Amino acid sequence: MEIQDRMWDESEFFRVRKEVLSLWPTGQDVDLKEAVEFHHTLPAEKNFALAVRKGRQDGRTLLQPRGGVPLVEWQIELLRCLQDEGGADLLPITTDTYTRNLRLSEAQDGLEQSRRQGRALLNGLPIVNHGVREVRRIVDGVTRPIMILSGTAFPRITAEVGLAAGCTGFLGAGISYTISYTRNLPLEEGIRNYQYLDRLVSYYNEHGVHIHREQPGFLTGTLIPPGLGIAIAVLEMLLAARQGVRHYTVGLCQNLDIIQDVAALRAMDEVSREYLDRFGYKEFFYTVASHHWMQAFPEDEAQAYAIIAMGSAIAVLGGATQMITKTTHEACGIPTKEANARALRACSQVVRMLHNNRLPMDEGALLEKAMIIREAGILLDRALELGDGDFARAATRGFQAGILDIPWAPSTYAQGKVITARDRGGAIRYVSMGNLPLDTEIREFHREKLGERMRKEPDLRDYEMAMYDITEMSRPVVGASVT
Repeated sequence: MEIQDRMWDESEFFRVRKEVLSLWPTGQDVDLKEAVEFHHTLPAEKNFALAVRKGRQDGRTLLQPRGGVPLVEWQIELLRCLQDEGGADLLPITTDTYTRNLRLSEAQDGLEQSRRQGRALLNGLPIVNHGVREVRRIVDGVTRPIMILSGTAFPRITAEVGLAAGCTGFLGAGISYTISYTRNLPLEEGIRNYQYLDRLVSYYNEHGVHIHREQPGFLTGTLIPPGLGIAIAVLEMLLAARQGVRHYTVGLCQNLDIIQDVAALRAMDEVSREYLDRFGYKEFFYTVASHHWMQAFPEDEAQAYAIIAMGSAIAVLGGATQMITKTTHEACGIPTKEANARALRACSQVVRMLHNNRLPMDEGALLEKAMIIREAGILLDRALELGDGDFARAATRGFQAGILDIPWAPSTYAQGKVITARDRGGAIRYVSMGNLPLDTEIREFHREKLGERMRKEPDLRDYEMAMYDITEMSRPVVGASVT
């Protein structure tokens, strides 16, 4: 039976839940009634939804880092460093790769070896293996709200354990993580997994516990045109809303073109409100997040600092409520807690210097924003038309027809016909639009912008531009010494 966006009824949810909790022994320790009672004992400052709501109300850009290590003691130490030395407003628990792929026995082996050897042999915290009681030690050990950064198309048992432990936010979405993190997983299955998660979140909400959901935004993180990114983010938000979620963040990955990135953040805000209102979700609370550069980083620390500083300026000038930060160690491996804290302080300094200013929108920026809104609307409307108004079918049928597509995606369920490159000013344009149903005005806009660059670089073919631009930011500056 083809997937639908209808809200799961409680009997269906609890039937599937038995199967989910049986995936690992710690699942049997999850008691929803007890978890709800525990959440009601937590102070308001540990609630992610309330912190984000206040951030939007105050017009602040909140600092939200990434970070995960295998042992609970190490995770507490990391998060205390991020909040006390880095000044993070919101805290992360990033899960490890084995957990993200439900290879829980291998996660257990990595956890035990990490403990024996005294060094991290996993690239995150295996939440499921630790279980509710152990993860609660992390929640109790800090004073800020915690979000689970799952990076997975299989979030269900991770969400059950993490939310029961007192985490109050969860990052991930069924379209983005299926298309960008899996090869052969059907899109229907990824969406269904997140329908379960969102139904779990709505259960908490129905019992007076505010859980915040966040859409990752970055997909492959590889030169994603903003209109396309917005269309998919809004579709994922609508899918969550259908399951009863009421606190949500839509995200965009920065492309490091300040005009286009700022225009995109403002366009995201407008498109989100338009489609939530259209489908009757007028009371739905949402924010917009800006993700620091998600592609390859330079090894040179000075160059890396420039990228995160630029990204911080984009987030503030674009009015993002959350800035999901990177560090200067991205090219070298998992950042140390000290490097993560230093990056947060650098970001905080940029936020302070900008004093919550917003970028003035001149004629060029207004045109960019208008074209992004137009592009996102065309893609959303065509997908919804193809899906007969059903959000889930809009996604699956949209990708099947290629009217939704992602550059460089590993998934066999994306056609992969869309190719992008930078124009002369650095904005992302289409080299190939594949089967995207964009109108003549948008096509000419992108063609002319790319043409300006090609006239200046006549020896560079359009596909060569695409390959060059993917690695551009990671290349060393001439004469730079790598630290």
